[in-house]
Amino acid sequence: MANTDFHLQFQDFGDDADLMAGSTGTTRITIDDHTTKPQKQRRVAGVAEEDETDPLESDDTDKLLSGQKKNAPFWTFEYYQTFFDVDTSQVKDRIIGSVVPWPGKNFVRFYIRNNPDLYGPFWICATLVFAVAVSGNICSFLVNYGQPQYKYVPEFRKVTIAATAIFSYAWFVPLAVWGFLMWRNSKISQTVSYSFLEIVCVYGYSLSIYIPAVVLWIIPSEPLRWCSIILALCLSGSVLILTFWPAIRDDHPRVVIAVTSTIAVLHVLLAVGCKAYFFSTYETTENASGPASVTKGFLTTKAH
Repeated sequence: MANTDFHLQFQDFGDDADLMAGSTGTTRITIDDHTTKPQKQRRVAGVAEEDETDPLESDDTDKLLSGQKKNAPFWTFEYYQTFFDVDTSQVKDRIIGSVVPWPGKNFVRFYIRNNPDLYGPFWICATLVFAVAVSGNICSFLVNYGQPQYKYVPEFRKVTIAATAIFSYAWFVPLAVWGFLMWRNSKISQTVSYSFLEIVCVYGYSLSIYIPAVVLWIIPSEPLRWCSIILALCLSGSVLILTFWPAIRDDHPRVVIAVTSTIAVLHVLLAVGCKAYFFSTYETTENASGPASVTKGFLTTKAH
């Protein structure tokens, strides 16, 4: 039988350094290589991901979060777009607040809240201009309707006159009030101050009550017209006085009385002036009786 005994012998291969030095064509794989390679891959992938992000978008986000985003210049469209950034519910609340004055609610602090808009004041003034012009033409037609010598001719000049008066009041009066308050703030330290746009917003919304009042002026009834004027003046004038009272109450009593009286008088002049010019029957009556008076005077002179 064959010999089944196996003789096992162990051979010493020496140190690893000698072995690696002797073998130049071999590749050494260690655990460190296995762990560092994915880290390098992750770092490379991270760089790739950062390169894929939009630098402009990240820069805008950083500026917005830090509060250092620059505003647009005043000659650009983006600058004025912010003044028309208002929704329907805000405009409705501001119109209601300008019609119904509350002693404990300041219109600027409660409704505007450092967010004045030009959308509501502009369309309120534009609507009031056309309401005054159209209602004035309809009133003139109803007064002279039925007269044989009367011929209706639309008076488009009333639109121009109404626009000049209303928009001048809605812009120049707030400018004067703002300039006066700034001047008084430099003299006396006031706890409440308003910006120019906030004052324009207050005056623009205060004219909303005149739109339904002007529509009622179509009815040829002087008592009804004067009642609507007085009611509109009391409501809108109260909103103006209550709004500007915190800004002038700490001033000299004579200054307080002068400012309050001026605001009220200018508000009254706008309403009474529109009523007297656009809804007066004196001109139509004079035009209707003019030809008859001239004919009668001519016949009397011829008889003599």
